[in-house]
Amino acid sequence: MVRVGIIGGSGIYNPSMFENIKEQKVETPFGEPSDLLITGEMDGVQTVFLSRHGRGHKFSPSDINYRANIYALKKLGVTHIISASAVGSLKEEYKPLDIVIPDQVYDRTTRRVSTFFDNGIVAHIGFADPFCKSLSGILYDVASKKYAAHDGGTYLCMEGPQFSTRAESNVYRKLGFDIIGMTALPEAKLAREAEMCFAIVATITDYDVWYEEPVTIAQVIENATKNEKAVQDIIRMSVRRIAEVGECPCRNVLGEAITTSPDAISMEARQRLELLIGRYIK
Repeated sequence: MVRVGIIGGSGIYNPSMFENIKEQKVETPFGEPSDLLITGEMDGVQTVFLSRHGRGHKFSPSDINYRANIYALKKLGVTHIISASAVGSLKEEYKPLDIVIPDQVYDRTTRRVSTFFDNGIVAHIGFADPFCKSLSGILYDVASKKYAAHDGGTYLCMEGPQFSTRAESNVYRKLGFDIIGMTALPEAKLAREAEMCFAIVATITDYDVWYEEPVTIAQVIENATKNEKAVQDIIRMSVRRIAEVGECPCRNVLGEAITTSPDAISMEARQRLELLIGRYIK
């Protein structure tokens, strides 16, 4: 059964989008998620919403408990994750208020735990194509019918919470990156390890600092707010199509990725990751 998870800022959540809403506190072996999870239905499809930064925006990109967030979504049966992300543009043709469905990501984070597989168990997943092609294709097809949308692009994920220096921004442009943000990773890596389809709807808020003027949080918030309705609209128009897609390779990546011998996996590790490895490690 398909269940669509939505990760985004609290502004993305609109109760009128959902039916049969219920808030749930979900416990995980990795601590507490950013907030209560909100379950419901949209166009007959089961959905789960999670505020990435928590209500009131209390967690910075570096302080988000990404493992708990992804694990909690998995625990509630989420199969596909739509991640809404506000980003800056590193190319003039990617304009503020445009929508980008990226197909690549470059990691510039330094402080984040990016795997479920540590402390006694190792898995090496493939990550050459970090976002689900099927899910991304649906999101772009839907977005492009109504909005200025870009199919593909490389998302540079920086640590933050500070914005870039001019020197950094210009280097990123010379390296050919398209957009810059702070939350794509490790969300995408953890979703892949949890065998969930994952794609990003990136909304451009600014031109970063390479263009002319320094980026201000007021400008980011203003354009992010303008983009919230577009993101809600794209999600609403996508969920039924997502539910009709068949099996995806994202849903079976751990079969050949776990390299630790079963007899070397401790009981503690088995219990901690039972939700992820239970069908592979008996």
